[in-house]
Amino acid sequence: MKIAIGSDHNAFELKEELKTYMIDEGYDVVDYGCHSCEAVDYPDVSFRVGNDIMKGEIDRGILICGTGIGVAIAAGKVPGIRAALCHDTYSAERAQLSNNAQILTMGAKVIGPEAAKKVLNAYLGASFAGGPSARKIQQIAEQEQAYLEQESR
Repeated sequence: MKIAIGSDHNAFELKEELKTYMIDEGYDVVDYGCHSCEAVDYPDVSFRVGNDIMKGEIDRGILICGTGIGVAIAAGKVPGIRAALCHDTYSAERAQLSNNAQILTMGAKVIGPEAAKKVLNAYLGASFAGGPSARKIQQIAEQEQAYLEQESR
């Protein structure tokens, strides 16, 4: 599985720790930045991760900022992307099982490294199997498409 990881400066240290952890676990990890603690805006990183997932170049993404909220909002603006903000293992697992979320977001000022690893494992260890949730995801996709078509007129 090819995993994108990205952050802003508030989450640089957690991103680096999670990146090393995933590599050690055998994942193919692509780092989208940031690459230091120097201030950087998270939307650019979020948009690039979302776009590469939609192009099929990346399987899933991990985005981290101070709270996880900003990166979730930004990534969710990429058509077709479902980004889930999770700080517990149950929500992270359900993000995949029920929502087929391509991106997990977390907040470095909200969660510590060891808990973040557990959340990451729950997310990456789950796979969407369809079922009753597939209908709901289809409804979301159809509404998103309707908005895009309306916007293009």
